[in-house]
Amino acid sequence: MARITLTPEAERTPEEQAVCAEAVAGLRGRVPAPMIAWLRNPELARRGQRLGELLRYQTSLEPRLSELAILVTARFWDSHYEWTAHKREGLKAGMDPAVIEAIAARREPVLRDEAERAILAVATSLLQTRRVPEALYRRGVAALGERGMVELVGLLGYYSFVAMTLNTFELGLPDAFAPELGVD
Repeated sequence: MARITLTPEAERTPEEQAVCAEAVAGLRGRVPAPMIAWLRNPELARRGQRLGELLRYQTSLEPRLSELAILVTARFWDSHYEWTAHKREGLKAGMDPAVIEAIAARREPVLRDEAERAILAVATSLLQTRRVPEALYRRGVAALGERGMVELVGLLGYYSFVAMTLNTFELGLPDAFAPELGVD
């Protein structure tokens, strides 16, 4: 059960109403789950939602690459809601279901190209060690470009923020519990 719920529309402050309206009018067309908590600070909700919209829909990374990075992040944080939502999006974006299964099982997936391999390697290194060694950085830039590397780091940071929000406030549970991630 969620620890925090979306304030009913009739009880929202004008600032909360404005932020929700912006999210609904934006590329997502709805209030994203972490905003339920972020709305306790409407400006945080506004900026967080806008950053997420940019990173999710307006980068140089193909959707399958963005979804790969998001799923690696969701798995790292064992974020069930994030995993459930982005597993679906990853499949829509053309990710191989076997790759998604391997990430869920914490196994090395067989990836189709160097861009996918670079994203997995950079994401894994950064999330697990908090660093990207020089050779891996150069590999990432070669596969994704400098802009792509910046966007990848942004995705990893943003979706870590999302995962921490979802996990702390238990948003989306139990409906979005992902059994393939196991019990926390």
